[in-house]
Amino acid sequence: MPVQTLAQIKQILEQRGLSPRKALGQNFLIDQNLIRKLADACEVRAGETVLEVGPGTGALTEALLERGARVVAGELDRGLAEHLREHIPARIAEMGWKGQFALVEGDCLASGRETAPALLDALGPGPFKLVANLPYGAATPLMLSLLISHPHCGLMGVTIQREVADRLLAGPGTKDYGTLGIVAQALASIERVANLPPECFWPRPEVTSAMVLIRRLPTPLTGDPGRLAELCQTLFSKRRKQIGAILGRDHPLPAGVRYEQRPEELEVRQLVELAGLISEGQDPLDKRGPAR
Repeated sequence: MPVQTLAQIKQILEQRGLSPRKALGQNFLIDQNLIRKLADACEVRAGETVLEVGPGTGALTEALLERGARVVAGELDRGLAEHLREHIPARIAEMGWKGQFALVEGDCLASGRETAPALLDALGPGPFKLVANLPYGAATPLMLSLLISHPHCGLMGVTIQREVADRLLAGPGTKDYGTLGIVAQALASIERVANLPPECFWPRPEVTSAMVLIRRLPTPLTGDPGRLAELCQTLFSKRRKQIGAILGRDHPLPAGVRYEQRPEELEVRQLVELAGLISEGQDPLDKRGPAR
């Protein structure tokens, strides 16, 4: 089935008196091959539940429904939500797709950090995948929330800023190494499927993007990812300081870790072990920096 063309996307917006809103990070993925590639890479199957955040005019939504998925879409833009509410059910009926569609209008995040309860209610208690061309501003907090708090999300297939993909894949000793990548690597395998130049989107963003697959590990490195994230936020908000200066020199350290080391020198497994040594009663994690 043909995917929406740029001309069709522009026509949809024009008919409703809409235009892309930079404040909402609206850069529509217009490369039809990449839309199919994303759905195919996520191995979307009939009957699976898929979360799509920022569906826009519904190009990727249609590709997911064609495969028979149950799509829960979260759209913040009121005008686009009205379009999806009318257009998608009509397309399902017209094409005879077996997929199902549920729309949640509003922000995908509650308090800027946690996945919105309305989305979680619509998804239900079973397993689901995140498949989305994510708005840039929501990408990091949404992925962290799903990784830490929602183990039923077994896979994320997303297009994001290339610099966010770099953080997901970064190793010790690099400038991009931080909370996002450490938590993700402790819980999942990460694959960069492709880099996407600006011309794959409309309007063209000022940055290069990347398509990434995040597959949750059957046996994660930590059973308490929230604690690991808290530790990393504390350490990497002062990444140039020594661990002993951040946590205190009376804090127990894993074997092979020294107080004189900086946070960026520690491997993921060492940070997991360090987080495990922190008891609820002895909490040096009271000055958290922003997640990276």
